[in-house]
Amino acid sequence: MIEVTLIGTAATMPLPGRALSAAMLSCAGRSILLDCGEGTQSAAVSAGVSCMKTDLIALTHYHGDHIFGLPGLMQSMSCLGRTQPLFITGPEGLETAMAPILALAGEQTYPVTLLETNGVIRLHALCGAWPEGASLTAFATRHRSVSQGYCFALERPARFQPERARQLGIPVKLWKALQAAPPDAPVILDGEPMRMQDGTPVRAGEVQGAQRRGIRVVYSGDTAPCPALESAARGADLLIMEATYGSDSDAPLAQAYGHSTFRQAGELAAAASVRRLWLTHMSQRLKEPDMFLPAAQTSFPCVQRGFDGMRLTLEFPQEG
Repeated sequence: MIEVTLIGTAATMPLPGRALSAAMLSCAGRSILLDCGEGTQSAAVSAGVSCMKTDLIALTHYHGDHIFGLPGLMQSMSCLGRTQPLFITGPEGLETAMAPILALAGEQTYPVTLLETNGVIRLHALCGAWPEGASLTAFATRHRSVSQGYCFALERPARFQPERARQLGIPVKLWKALQAAPPDAPVILDGEPMRMQDGTPVRAGEVQGAQRRGIRVVYSGDTAPCPALESAARGADLLIMEATYGSDSDAPLAQAYGHSTFRQAGELAAAASVRRLWLTHMSQRLKEPDMFLPAAQTSFPCVQRGFDGMRLTLEFPQEG
């Protein structure tokens, strides 16, 4: 089960009731903070989520409206006596961008590790309390600066086949490990590989059924529509996409500044066959964002205009 909460949905400058960019992904009691714009701490309290025990802060890029909430948040973590490690990831230039942030935050009571990445982070390896199938994958996006979006995935083990396991004589104590093991992993019992009657090693795949669909959430960060985002979002349960501009007449501005319009977000969601689309990072010029929703709905009806505190719980599908 994954809980997704939008903390801030504004672009460039905060508005009353619309803080700057931030979102929270929570799973099995652990959490990832995506971006940390000005006002994130207070907006999180209003949204009913806590940033204080976040394991990983994933930054899409280093513009102020996505990072200016960091010094205060990190200082608050120290004031509350945090001791657990904090990981911060982002695209190229992370160490340089974080130097003044860390200086402003002051001395921390917890270790901070910077993880510059444009690939996959296995969250269980980062913090053992995460489920083994949880990962965060970065992908390049199209903005005015180096930027990236993120795909959070919670993989689901194949359905275990207990009757087949009994036929092969595999002890029950091994079943749980075999369900999550790679299909070609050998079955080891008392230090020795188990074998079929013909001497062939028994593999985990012998007791696994078809692969079952997991859960995927994609967060675009600031970007114009681009093939990398469409590819990362393909088939996602939820795409959280920036829609800085509402009107089609602002498409030239969106292109010039590396942003998207409502219509472009809807078109990309449709092309990627996502299940749900949330629009966020809306310009302060959009006093009534809902009036532009029809532009996105033309291509993708299952779209919602995001708001601070918007929340969704995603669970594994019942079928399979």
